[in-house]
Amino acid sequence: MGANTSWDIGGAAVGELCRLTVMPASARRAQVATLLRCAGARVRVVAGRSVLSAELDDERTAARLRADLAAGYGCQAAIRTRPRPPRHVVGVSGDGESLARRAGLLDAHGRLVRGLPAQLVGGQIAAEAVWRGAFLACGSLDERAIRLDCPTPEAALALVGAARRLGVRARARDAGGVDRVTVRGREHIALLLARIGAGETVRALQQRWAVRGARPRQPGEFAGANQARATQAAADTAARARRALEILGDGAPAQLVQAARLRIEHQQVPLGQLGRLADPPLSKDTISGQLRRLMALADRAAAAAGIPDTQSQVAAAEPSACRNAS
Repeated sequence: MGANTSWDIGGAAVGELCRLTVMPASARRAQVATLLRCAGARVRVVAGRSVLSAELDDERTAARLRADLAAGYGCQAAIRTRPRPPRHVVGVSGDGESLARRAGLLDAHGRLVRGLPAQLVGGQIAAEAVWRGAFLACGSLDERAIRLDCPTPEAALALVGAARRLGVRARARDAGGVDRVTVRGREHIALLLARIGAGETVRALQQRWAVRGARPRQPGEFAGANQARATQAAADTAARARRALEILGDGAPAQLVQAARLRIEHQQVPLGQLGRLADPPLSKDTISGQLRRLMALADRAAAAAGIPDTQSQVAAAEPSACRNAS
């Protein structure tokens, strides 16, 4: 865990989550896979044996990971502690590569995945487990925010999407070379902590907030008009893209389908970042053009069929938002 307030609410949250019983087994495996990825797990060969290792700040998290590796994957892990700065290295020897593949940490070519394992990003596994694993691996908490310092931009964006599935607003940004995901606002902090199983921490925070009286203004809470328009534009574009896929069905070109799904799944992400999530990566102008082509194609098909077009999904109060989507 990173730096916290003097009363160490972050440490309290870690302790509570480490004591939590996680069910079903699929959720426990999702938590382990995310924890390993966000803790910078790597696979290397030592004395002819493959070793998977991950470094953690908190001894309780390391112990919980060792227990979950045994319960979820049948792997026996060892913990080695380095004193300065205190780091706890959890290692699995002998079958480290096999474990990494089972957890989805390696791609088909044996390379470490850039973001989170595909089975976690797809939404089939509980988003609560994904965020719990990420928080234990790279999170910090104080009265104003939850922060995750992620290993890659792709991992940060995947966690923003997981937060959205929980009804929580999160933002990803480059914070001085660190890919950081931040959750601000008391309502969103409390909701996220409650969803991942830190109910005692929520109650402690609420008592702290009550003592402080009136709700303080959070940095960046009141976005300017330009930011508000950009946010609305992205939401409108996502709505139009969703409708376009409904209209075109299997007839939609594959590259346009990819652009649409990226916009739908990552509505808070600027187009430049969105393009980097494509396979292969695309420029901002290219992915913007693909979205426009998709909607134009769908609108023509809708007109020919006499059905509502993509504009039907945009609120009448914001008729130009989708044309200015960012």
